[in-house]
Amino acid sequence: MAGRIVEIGGLRVGEGQEMLLVAGPCVIESPELCFRIAEALKKICARLGVPCVFKASFDKANRTAAASFRGPGLDAGLRTLEEVRRRFELPVLSDVHLAEQCAPAAQALDALQIPAFLCRQTDLVVAAARAGKPLNIKKAQFLAPEDMGQVCAKARAAGNDRLLLTERGTAFGYHRLINDMTAIPRMQALGCPVLFDGTHSVQQPGGQGDRSGGEREMAIPLSLAAMAAGADGLFLEVHPEPEKALSDAACMLPLSAVEPLLEKARRIRKIVRGQKYE
Repeated sequence: MAGRIVEIGGLRVGEGQEMLLVAGPCVIESPELCFRIAEALKKICARLGVPCVFKASFDKANRTAAASFRGPGLDAGLRTLEEVRRRFELPVLSDVHLAEQCAPAAQALDALQIPAFLCRQTDLVVAAARAGKPLNIKKAQFLAPEDMGQVCAKARAAGNDRLLLTERGTAFGYHRLINDMTAIPRMQALGCPVLFDGTHSVQQPGGQGDRSGGEREMAIPLSLAAMAAGADGLFLEVHPEPEKALSDAACMLPLSAVEPLLEKARRIRKIVRGQKYE
């Protein structure tokens, strides 16, 4: 059973709603790149009738190597995301890594996100929850889906029940993640809509020594499997030229892959919900 309904910037996700797409580049490489990707996503989602939230990180604080590109930082990054919202009328989302980032981020964003590695950090979860915006919490690679119930309890105790959860794979051995699609209904049973992160699920953490590797070709079948398991939407990192991306280059999907994937995913969601696909 799908979880409750959450609204992000006027868009509704959850039980009985159209699938949601949360998408954008892994990190803000430049304002111009964000505008290019946002414009493309806006057109694709308008054609398909899929609500879209634009995502990009202002700071990638969890890079493998110290010398890796991290992004423009809080102030410049939030200005770029506000401009994306203004130009393209898309809700915007970004992740926070420190409790003190939550209040200023909430002033600029339509939703905050807790990275998977940090979802057990109580001070961060509470600060993000108290910021007053919808909160997307990624399931840690080291947690069972049921364990996210305690994470949700922290956010709810802080006064925020506008929660989404995102499945993005579980650590298995070295440089590999596996996906258990039963995590989707198990986390929905916690009373939250659940997204599936198709691109981070194919990540190979540290697989290239000083950076993570990935198998982007597997993101599409995994995403479609997740929709068949009842996911409420997809989280995808996309780029016009993934090979040139400054973060998660091996995982991100090309923009050209987004529309055919969404068309199939939308069809599957309607079938799962017992609706005629048109």
